[in-house]
Amino acid sequence: MVFILGIVLFALGICLSVALHEAGHMWAAKAFGMKVRRYFIGFGPTIFSFRRGETEYGMKWIPLGGFCDIAGMTALDEVTPEESKRAMWRFKTWKRTVVMSAGSAMHFILGFIILYLMAVTMGLPNPAAQAAPTEAVISATSCARAATTVEQLNDTACPPGAPTPAKTAGLQAGDKVVSVAGKPIKTWREMLAAVQVASGPTPFVVERNGQRLNLTVDVPRVQRLVADGSNNTTVKDVGMIGASPIQNTAPPLLSYGPVDAVGATFSFTGTMFSETAKRLIEFPSRIPAVVDSIFGGERDPNTPVSVVGASRIGGEAAERGLWEIFVLLLASLNFFIGVFNLLPLLPLDGGHIAVVWYERVRDWFRKLRGKAAGGPVDYTKLSAVTMVLVFIGGAVTLLTVTADIVNPVKLFQ
Repeated sequence: MVFILGIVLFALGICLSVALHEAGHMWAAKAFGMKVRRYFIGFGPTIFSFRRGETEYGMKWIPLGGFCDIAGMTALDEVTPEESKRAMWRFKTWKRTVVMSAGSAMHFILGFIILYLMAVTMGLPNPAAQAAPTEAVISATSCARAATTVEQLNDTACPPGAPTPAKTAGLQAGDKVVSVAGKPIKTWREMLAAVQVASGPTPFVVERNGQRLNLTVDVPRVQRLVADGSNNTTVKDVGMIGASPIQNTAPPLLSYGPVDAVGATFSFTGTMFSETAKRLIEFPSRIPAVVDSIFGGERDPNTPVSVVGASRIGGEAAERGLWEIFVLLLASLNFFIGVFNLLPLLPLDGGHIAVVWYERVRDWFRKLRGKAAGGPVDYTKLSAVTMVLVFIGGAVTLLTVTADIVNPVKLFQ
């Protein structure tokens, strides 16, 4: 029941985001004196509508978007004689840019508000808690065992007969590793890298109670899940000694007061923008993995998800009481949609902004050459490119929705 409630709440959050996106366009257009004919949430048959002033407001049956109908968005749009002077394409470049970017701005504002409320209630993720261990200090020795699945990796029990190289060689809790195979070691990450390429008897130098000891560890090679630079996991043959670092005791979340939360939220918002940009750059390269997952391949948790998949993850987070993940996902989705919508591709808002500024730069060059300003861009000449992008966008949406139904990303395996 909580799972379903989480899905519904997340879907409602997305609907609110869409409503505010279109409201951003509408409020900006009205502020500049443009005529807004209609403001609707959803598509398809109308559930209800009403008119206030010159604008018709309403809701439609399919809650997969919405629209704000501004008179004369392009010079090709039909307008009445009354609307002609207030057609959007007649307004200055900066005003049209503000109106078209207002939708994304609403996503950014909403994302910031969500993070701020999270900061003063649940708290924001603590970077110190997520940081990898720094010093190469051993906290415990265990076993070196194979782990080729996520389940095996999460299982910390040592099976009978599993080798314990670190313990056998005399390594103890509190030992600081100084070098491995003659290579100086400063961090746990460096030690891990040195061990993974080692095999057989390997010299270790450790510091214990202010003294340096020379030990030899017989490093076995085992099959293990290893994360690469793109956060993907692959099975590799690596060296292991059966040692773990000092655990990070920093709290996972940090709460803030109403004033301190402002700066913390701005800082974390910057982090989320950086992650969003990274995800957008990686987006095309991850599509083959989505296709593979549809036909039975293991679903990479870093592959793109649709609204269906995001809602399902939100439901799973709610079911397990992980509301901080639910809220973070909703905020990150708003940042992603806001940035994605500003890409200079038609029919996205960023594509229309690109056309507007193309006209502005073109007319500036014409003026330098003593020529009159050119007319508005003929969108019919861009229709072929637009249709190709719409087709690609539709195909990607269909792929991600299908993958999220037949092989969804799960928080817990």
